[in-house]
Amino acid sequence: MSGGVEWALHCCVVLTSVHEPVPAARLAQLHDVSPTYLAKQLQALSRAGLIRSVQGKSGGYALTRPPEMITVLDVVDAVDGPGPAFVCTEIRQRGPMATPAEACTTPCAISRAMAAAEAARREALRAVSVADLAAEVESDYGPGALNGIAAWLGAPGG
Repeated sequence: MSGGVEWALHCCVVLTSVHEPVPAARLAQLHDVSPTYLAKQLQALSRAGLIRSVQGKSGGYALTRPPEMITVLDVVDAVDGPGPAFVCTEIRQRGPMATPAEACTTPCAISRAMAAAEAARREALRAVSVADLAAEVESDYGPGALNGIAAWLGAPGG
């Protein structure tokens, strides 16, 4: 997974704590990441319909649905695409001991193992929501952690 997934997930969790849209520049400042880099992740989330961009003086980004309805898999797919982490290139058909293509009627053992791992990865990511992550932030950092973040985001100049 790309580093963009991490930043996108952090932004989604942060957006659970606010009632008003948050400007991309404030999210970038909060996470100490390049605004240009973060903008790409926010655009990917927006294209996927997970967040929406609000224009104007009070503009910024907001979740499009309750955080219980957004899974980690939704965010991963938005940022990195829905394709599998492993793509078989049929290496068994190359080299001096190549297996003829017509003999490769089923996936090889490596491809089968990676497909099973991919299915397990997707299921594990689908089982965790942004709301679950937000609850764990509160558990990890103490009650009120997200409220503190929300207050910082809402304060002029941070």
